[in-house]
Amino acid sequence: MPQSTMYSLAPSPLYERRYERFAIGHAATLMSVRPALGGVSIHACKMIDISRGGASFSVSTTIGVPLHYYLHIVGTNFRIGCAEIHRRDNRIGVQFIKAIDESFLHQIVRHEFFTGQSATVKSGPPAPPVHRPTPARLPTALLAR
Repeated sequence: MPQSTMYSLAPSPLYERRYERFAIGHAATLMSVRPALGGVSIHACKMIDISRGGASFSVSTTIGVPLHYYLHIVGTNFRIGCAEIHRRDNRIGVQFIKAIDESFLHQIVRHEFFTGQSATVKSGPPAPPVHRPTPARLPTALLAR
């Protein structure tokens, strides 16, 4: 009888990932060189998560975004070479050409913690104020009796 359970045979993306992913909400830019060295194009994006081997982020539009580019996370001095893995709507997932250093990854995650930014903050219109009626008050003439 094999020494395994039925759960060990079920595939799980959690255990199949090579690197641990961290949710962040940093601003970043995508920098790419246009064909025939015709200039540089830069697109703003917002990081969703990052690991040593890749990241995912959202962009306002994917029009004009090539399949290979450099990722620059705002507040750092490094550009990370990226190759796109998937693109769904305005969300892009990339693999880094070379895995980033673990100390650099922890610097990014610590910055997220110390600045108080959260990737779970929902952007959109603020919630409407809750209307709470004031308690009914008796006229002062009735209270004087």
